[in-house]
Amino acid sequence: MRPTESTPSDGEILTIEEVASYLRLKPQTVYRWAQGSRIPAVKLGKEWRFRRSIIDRWLEEQMLSGNPDFEHLRELR
Repeated sequence: MRPTESTPSDGEILTIEEVASYLRLKPQTVYRWAQGSRIPAVKLGKEWRFRRSIIDRWLEEQMLSGNPDFEHLRELR
């Protein structure tokens, strides 16, 4: 089965807006974090891109570490 928008794959590439929605943050926050290497990202030309599987692992690490930036997501677990 090929991945589609309704069935995301681990290798799915996300934009800043998609990551912001996924993490329930403002796109500006994700952009600042990408620029400051606080979130795993790669810049392709002028655009930042994120791999969903890497974001998922990174998010789990952040939540387990007690990072206060992710307090709003801990309640969803």
